[in-house]
Amino acid sequence: METGYLLIFWYGILHAFGPDHLTAIADFSIGKSMKKTMLITVAFAFGHGLMLFIFAKLLQTWGLPESITAYGDLISSTVIIGMGLYLLFMVFTDRIRLNRHWHEGEEHVHIYFGKHHTHSDAALPAGAWTMGALMGIGGVRGMLVTLGMLHGSDVSVTMVLAFVAGVSVVFVSFGGVILFLNNRLLSSLENVRRVFAFAGVVSVAVGTQMLF
Repeated sequence: METGYLLIFWYGILHAFGPDHLTAIADFSIGKSMKKTMLITVAFAFGHGLMLFIFAKLLQTWGLPESITAYGDLISSTVIIGMGLYLLFMVFTDRIRLNRHWHEGEEHVHIYFGKHHTHSDAALPAGAWTMGALMGIGGVRGMLVTLGMLHGSDVSVTMVLAFVAGVSVVFVSFGGVILFLNNRLLSSLENVRRVFAFAGVVSVAVGTQMLF
């Protein structure tokens, strides 16, 4: 069975490379600190894995038609498009702020939406977890195909953890790339708006492409 877990782990890695997943991680991580970026990526991975586990169990236990998972693609597309439109709305209504200040002799740059800046991190992992959960349904079919290669094995919590581990490898690595770009590109409000506008356009394009 160890080979099966490795297969699920590898499937998680391949699954995470989907443009919709990387786009969602980028949208959440732009302008965030290392701590927030890591929280976001791990929360997204666990939300994704949990929802995949629940729906895979439903499909296996109650014999629901696999065609129901087609709605997962629709949900994922809608979520990605909605995120892109939200970012574009923030850019074009001039609601993105950049704040520079010093803590203990080090300069810190904070990017936020709206009039007031807060240091609270509570909403970020919860939002990323929810986003991962909403997009998790779309991966159920792939998980069931992979399980079919394991000679009809049932979906177990250990398998889902192996999947989450594979997904997390890619998400955390990609979060590191976004963090590097944050430090290099987001030094001025003009650059921040350009990056958020680009992310919004890419999100809408990726989500729209998924619908067709």
